[in-house]
Amino acid sequence: MLALTTTEQTRPGILIVDDEREELRFLTDLLRRQLYHVRSAGDGMAGYQAALASPPDLILLDVCMPGLDGFAACRLLKANPATRSIPVIFLSALDEPDERVAGLAMGGVDFVAKPYHPAEVFARVRIHLELAGLRKAAATPVPAPLPAAHDPDEVVAAAAMRLIDDNLGAALTLAGIARSLGTHEKRLSQAFRRHIGTTVFGYLGEARIRRGQQLLSDTDMSVQQIAEQTGFRSAANFATAFREQLAATPTAYRQAIRQQAVHP
Repeated sequence: MLALTTTEQTRPGILIVDDEREELRFLTDLLRRQLYHVRSAGDGMAGYQAALASPPDLILLDVCMPGLDGFAACRLLKANPATRSIPVIFLSALDEPDERVAGLAMGGVDFVAKPYHPAEVFARVRIHLELAGLRKAAATPVPAPLPAAHDPDEVVAAAAMRLIDDNLGAALTLAGIARSLGTHEKRLSQAFRRHIGTTVFGYLGEARIRRGQQLLSDTDMSVQQIAEQTGFRSAANFATAFREQLAATPTAYRQAIRQQAVHP
């Protein structure tokens, strides 16, 4: 009996998050036959809470789900230090390049298109479990601290900042950001004021100017192109906001940066 318990504890744990019951059952049976310890959740928020309660070794996360979708769940997972390092493999019936890129950009390690072949799922799961094991083995051993209690609002604020930074050129709204994180506008606003010390749109404005600074310094893009990339309606609007924050026009800022590079 003791040997069986030890075997159970050493089996890699996988959390599957999918709202389609047949898909969930099929994938659970497949992976259990490979001797993995498998748990499941039927939506993004339930999956996030399950990962918090008992962090798995890997998460298979469906993208298209009602309520909190896979991308939103991944943002929360990657914003929380308790779940940040768990490998996430996305599952999706929409095999589109833009969706794959979006999933990988927000922290997913892989993307499997539905309908999937069992051998492909087995191979990708095994590879990413092995890679995660190698990363743990290569890490400098330090005494394990007691797990910290992470404020849920702090996680929401961190996830929102990541979402904003990844979508500066989009027409973002408070309601849209909150919906993408499975929360409501009032909670999101309170989380920002408490943990970031500013409003959501205050942070958005600062982030857009920071990106504008980076593009002015590192590229030859025109001010109009930079305005489009950073979500401003026009070059004039970008220039006004830039001057208000940095007391210089975008053109003057670029010239000063380049002169400094030539004459340090």
